[in-house]
Amino acid sequence: MSRITSHPVLPIPEGRKEVGFSFDGRPATGFAGEPVASSLVALGVSRFSLHPKDGAPQGLFCANGQCSQCTVLVDGIPRKSCVTPLVEGMDVRTLEGLPVLPDMDAPLAQAERRAIHTDILVIGGGPSGLSAAYELGRMGFQVVVADDKEKLGGKLVLQTHKFFGSEEDCYAGVRGVDIAGKLEEKLQKLPNVTILRNAPVVAVFKDRKAGVYKDYSSYLLVEFTAMVVAAGAREKSILFPGNDLPGVYGAGAFQTLVNRDLVGASKKLLIVGSGNVGLIAAYHALQAGIQVAGIVEITGRVNGYKVHADKIRRMGVPIHLNTTILRAERGAAERGAAAGKGGARVARAVAAKVDDQFRPIPGTAVAYDVDTILIATGLASCDEFLRQARDYGILAVAAGDAEEIAEASSAMFGGKIAAFALAKMLGKRIEMDATWLPKRDVLKSRPGDCFSRSPVMPGPEWRPVFFCSEEIPCNPCTTVCPVSAISLRPIRGNIMDLPYFSGDKCIGCMSCVGICPGLAISLVRRVSEDAAEVVLPWEFQADFPVGAQMDLVGQDGTFLEKAALVAKKKAAKNKTWLLTFRTGLANATSIAGIRVQGPEATEGEKLAEAACVDADALVCRCERVTLGELVQFIRDNDVRDINQLKTLRVGMGACGGKTCSQLVGRAFRLAGVDPATVEQGSQRPLFMEVPMGEIVNEGLSSLGGKDAGRRGAP
Repeated sequence: MSRITSHPVLPIPEGRKEVGFSFDGRPATGFAGEPVASSLVALGVSRFSLHPKDGAPQGLFCANGQCSQCTVLVDGIPRKSCVTPLVEGMDVRTLEGLPVLPDMDAPLAQAERRAIHTDILVIGGGPSGLSAAYELGRMGFQVVVADDKEKLGGKLVLQTHKFFGSEEDCYAGVRGVDIAGKLEEKLQKLPNVTILRNAPVVAVFKDRKAGVYKDYSSYLLVEFTAMVVAAGAREKSILFPGNDLPGVYGAGAFQTLVNRDLVGASKKLLIVGSGNVGLIAAYHALQAGIQVAGIVEITGRVNGYKVHADKIRRMGVPIHLNTTILRAERGAAERGAAAGKGGARVARAVAAKVDDQFRPIPGTAVAYDVDTILIATGLASCDEFLRQARDYGILAVAAGDAEEIAEASSAMFGGKIAAFALAKMLGKRIEMDATWLPKRDVLKSRPGDCFSRSPVMPGPEWRPVFFCSEEIPCNPCTTVCPVSAISLRPIRGNIMDLPYFSGDKCIGCMSCVGICPGLAISLVRRVSEDAAEVVLPWEFQADFPVGAQMDLVGQDGTFLEKAALVAKKKAAKNKTWLLTFRTGLANATSIAGIRVQGPEATEGEKLAEAACVDADALVCRCERVTLGELVQFIRDNDVRDINQLKTLRVGMGACGGKTCSQLVGRAFRLAGVDPATVEQGSQRPLFMEVPMGEIVNEGLSSLGGKDAGRRGAP
């Protein structure tokens, strides 16, 4: 693979320190402090370990410190490479089978018990957690925010697109990565708020203490009175043969590599799932110079915003509805080969149409040559600590995705509302802004109705043309217009209403074109009897000259004409290029965008075969238990308690059941058992693995180096 050395939105850091390390005995280089996993992916490494059960290759999956698929040996100690920072001189090796315990020649040199005290512990530094912490801090509470990343913002840090919502209330029209900075800046002004970075909460105890794995190297306790759980959500996996191959990522893992760590994690990919996460992932891939073969969606409709889907189609990415992934395959030379030192990455994805029962239709299979498959099929709330706290009688509230899966704009309001709810529980006499609840409800609304827009006739003066036709919460085009010539058509009476041109004159400032999160506004004017000028947004590299011919398309991606670029300028505030084309008059008001990739990127090979079943798909990735094995076990043993599945080691692996817990329901249904009648599994004592030596050595913080794991300190 490669490093991303230029990006249309993200700055490329300067002055990063390059350090040397070794991988499987060979010299390598990376950037100091970046995750070891990112360094390895940038070097083209996809196989991080070989499973002890059958030698199957294991690759990066979540890039979020939870699944352990990226475990490698670092200086002789197994470490999650996605949360282990790279240090000069590290000896990194593929983990083959089970690790060997290192010799300990000396007793522990010292141990230290460390604890901090606070009124409120906020778990998670995403948009909801930061918003909750800010409001609680303003009320005078002592607050500790514990987040598992170095940079606050949660998934905002991965988002290069402009956000929907309200400009006044939740930074609509601002890119997610910039919103993260704004929220952090506000919080840092409060002296009574303490931020713990790289500090995942790993346990909550009955005596109102939480265990924190600080810097992934030492353990400390936070003693608190009440708690806000704003831990976000994790991506759901799905069942298909090959779902465990290196190169099958959660969409968030891909965005982490590409947008946070600037690693070219793929050459060409296929996306499964058409929600906003999948649609945005396609956009991020294209921005990073990665081809997108398409998006497959098992249902008959797009599940994300229509304006997102239209934008992606205009860029040249097809969305295949009523279609599912059948399997992922390794390269032709590797099929059937033992999983040894050779490459093991995905080389092909096979998809097929489905019937009204979501069963693959024989004879409809198509194979795509891709090296990556992104899973974007939904999110599951990280609410374990909320449930645990309530079981213990601890005062706790949830915010953001830990409460309800919704957009980040809604999560910000959810955090503020949760803060006021908790303050009242703690006896604070304070009233919340009465407008927050209705605003939050609007921001988390599902898309509403779709409307056809009346055609616009180009005149001699500039006029905006709108290509958003579905009701979603969004209003920045109305607030940015300097002459107030854009309004929301008053149907619902809130920001779900669609915008329209309501003025007498457009001054052609292009502000609305530049700020629109859906890239769904153009400016048009007639320049002759048969020609027009059209201004379109462009959020990619613009290293082409004036005069270049480019493919212009309609709202749904249909090619309309090839036109010459006559002017280009960059809106510095929102980093969007504004490109002006001379077009035919007939197409002018139908032109909605510019094709980014050609149809050759999306071509597949039709296969003359019947659809396969998914019995060979892995339910438990950690212990490599297939759907077929699980169904048979449930039937043979009349299983009615998920804990019984631990006999097969389902849920016993390093991820703590975070992945398989979302999938076992299908196994019960196939075995003829209603999942609702099954006893739920016991929760792990610790949320994620913490090496025993790092719990014993509480408060010590040494990390890395050739002697790591052989000293008293971790």
